[in-house]
Amino acid sequence: MTAFDWPGLMRAGLCGLRLRPGEFWALSPAELMLMLGAGAVPAPLSRARLEELAAAFPDSNERAGK
Repeated sequence: MTAFDWPGLMRAGLCGLRLRPGEFWALSPAELMLMLGAGAVPAPLSRARLEELAAAFPDSNERAGK
């Protein structure tokens, strides 16, 4: 079983998210973790990032073994 880091969670909730103590304690651990961004998925690949990757790793016949 994993123990909760209550001091860290309280600091994140009360200072970082600016929750009032009553609001903090009314949240479930899952709700608090969601508010803190746990489980967030990365942004989809943008056109600009795709172009950066294509420039960094160009297709070539040598690398493809041809």
